[in-house]
Amino acid sequence: MITKRIIPCLDVKNGRVVKGVNFQGLSDVSSPIELGKYYSDNGADELVFYDITASAEGRALFTDILKEVARTIFIPLTVGGGINTLDDFDRVLKCGADKVSVNSGAIKNPDLIYQAAKRYGNQCVVLSADVKRVNGTFKVFAKGGRENTDMDAIEWIKRGVDNGAGEIVLNSIDTDGVKKGFDLEMLSAVCDVVNVPVIASGGAGKAEDFIELFTSLPKVDAGLAASIFHFGEVRIDQLKEILFECGIPVRR
Repeated sequence: MITKRIIPCLDVKNGRVVKGVNFQGLSDVSSPIELGKYYSDNGADELVFYDITASAEGRALFTDILKEVARTIFIPLTVGGGINTLDDFDRVLKCGADKVSVNSGAIKNPDLIYQAAKRYGNQCVVLSADVKRVNGTFKVFAKGGRENTDMDAIEWIKRGVDNGAGEIVLNSIDTDGVKKGFDLEMLSAVCDVVNVPVIASGGAGKAEDFIELFTSLPKVDAGLAASIFHFGEVRIDQLKEILFECGIPVRR
């Protein structure tokens, strides 16, 4: 049986991990190097590192801190932020990333997913989608959730998988940082149209939210969270024990 993954996320701005609510009001949390090592040593299955202002600021992802994070962890690392070209993929992979997450860069150039999958393999290409409800429909947002593309999110994600994305990270802007549970409706809509791993992001506030996620939507492969792990509200090792006791397969 495939185990469910628990993935902490480091949203990095100006070299520090930050966290906000609904992608707004960012506050300082910690050093990404220290936090990454802590998660690697304490039960995280993978780690996601986002340079969250790279796309909005029109620059390449900072690689010095990324190299340090990659050097100190012993779990798979997914990296995103400012990924616009195959050269960006190459640079990030050479810094120690195992997978590369693309968002705004794929919106600007949808062929990027196909080209990256062709060169590096589907398993290396992660399509990260920032999605928000607009007049009752799911819309894709770009530049760290700042810009409404007016694209239908479900169609966009399906197209990304058809082009070669081997994994989806679905970031619900509506539930981000709110801590009232994952966006099950949005996740269900995505799971219905793709056959690659789907990672749920946005909304985790307690261990029960992960139980509800995996029992309600068995197709979801992983739960990603930030603030509840960063601030010690939920410890990953304890979360896994709870999930195991509920019959949900996890790596312990």
